[in-house]
Amino acid sequence: MTNHDVKTYDHYVDGATFVGESDRFADVFDPAAGTPQSRVRLASAGDVDSAVTAAAAAFEVWGETSVTARARVMFAFRQLLVEHEDELAALISSEHGKTVADARGEVVRGREVVEFACGIPQLLKGDYSDQVSGGIDSHTFRQPLGVVAGITPFNFPIMVPLWMHPVAIATGNTFILKPSERVPGASDLVARLYTEAGLPDGVFNVVHGDKVAVDAILEHPGISAVSFVGSTPIAKYVHEGATRTGKRVQALGGAKNHAVVMPDADLDYAADHLVAAGYGSAGQRCMAISAVVAVGPAADALVDKIRERSIGLKVSVGTDPDAEMGPVVTAASRDRVIDYIGQGEDAGAKVVVDGRDLVVDGHENGFFVGPTLLDQVTTDMSVYTDEIFGPVLTVLRVPTLEAAIDLINANPYGNGTAVFTSSGEVARTFQRKVHVGMIGINVPVPVPMAFHSFGGWKDSLFGDHHIHGPEGVRFYTQAKVVTTRWPHVSEESLAQLNFPTAQ
Repeated sequence: MTNHDVKTYDHYVDGATFVGESDRFADVFDPAAGTPQSRVRLASAGDVDSAVTAAAAAFEVWGETSVTARARVMFAFRQLLVEHEDELAALISSEHGKTVADARGEVVRGREVVEFACGIPQLLKGDYSDQVSGGIDSHTFRQPLGVVAGITPFNFPIMVPLWMHPVAIATGNTFILKPSERVPGASDLVARLYTEAGLPDGVFNVVHGDKVAVDAILEHPGISAVSFVGSTPIAKYVHEGATRTGKRVQALGGAKNHAVVMPDADLDYAADHLVAAGYGSAGQRCMAISAVVAVGPAADALVDKIRERSIGLKVSVGTDPDAEMGPVVTAASRDRVIDYIGQGEDAGAKVVVDGRDLVVDGHENGFFVGPTLLDQVTTDMSVYTDEIFGPVLTVLRVPTLEAAIDLINANPYGNGTAVFTSSGEVARTFQRKVHVGMIGINVPVPVPMAFHSFGGWKDSLFGDHHIHGPEGVRFYTQAKVVTTRWPHVSEESLAQLNFPTAQ
């Protein structure tokens, strides 16, 4: 099969397909088959510049468009996401490997941010203070930044971009999305849905690419802000590069999410949810639980219950209606996960469930790794210190809640964490003392709803703002404060050289 026989994803700029000047391409794989299914064009710096030029021209009109008109586009876009939910889910499953049901959930959670953005007239309301001094009033309002950009990862091809561009666009900015080159299909379709929803040309643009495109975004003087989600090393790189060129930046990094299980917890409930949180999407979630912290006598029974559930999971191609877990995204990802399991075993961890030799009938070349459970893990093992990003649950044993909190707080990541308990005192102590941005009480994946903001602490976030929700509105806008006096013609001016004070 030649390159001319496969689908090619080109960029989408100024309301239309854009080829640009680059002739570099990357394969887009079917992870279940282990073979390329399409290809994506990789942008040059000149292609990024073309997108910025289009977005800057569109901003001149869109930035002055009424909040009511912008909200109406969001309502129309939201409806199109509903109508194309099945198509988007199938497309995501084919390129990422996650099950169709999992992909559909991603579409729905992303759509919730669009629903939040539909309320932009209320969200952008400023404050007014009457008579702050004699005959003087003050009010505030917020204005868009201009051209902004998003750089997003492979693991959520539609949800993570939807954390960014609906809020950015609703607040009056124009947007350039650089999605992962591994999963370009959803972003291409979203661009076309925006056009169908009535969004003016140039307001939303998609530029596919690799490091060349990322560097061009970070360096371009016409881009005012950058949002990023990905690994911690790249988040640091993006944060440093964007701030060096004077941009506003929010860069969400990696994670090592812990779930503490207390002896008073319902262990069956905890095991059910830990298996779902650890193996869902083959562990390729930034909020996946990867470290189970078993407290005291909870450990032995908990490990047994997780083992029973792990070996019963069905791993298959994402389109299999009975599949509970699909493949990982690439052959390199599969090999990396398998290598980490071996490192853990060599370091002394007990392999309770081993997914290294999993073969799915009919998909022998797919990028599959089975659910894996490691017990007796310690904090110096690479399976604990590193973000594996695969279907591997590790169990660490501690004697007390205080020891569990100390273990979590010593970890450099601070994205999400959870505690399973029936004690309100334990829950309150945990949520107050743990140094993590998002906390679940008997909820293993505490991703907030769209009207709250998503973001971690420590090495899981670089920048001052969390993503979407109220902090998203603040990130994509800047505030002005206006102080007003309308004196009578005959009124004394009261001008003085002393610093003015309220009268």
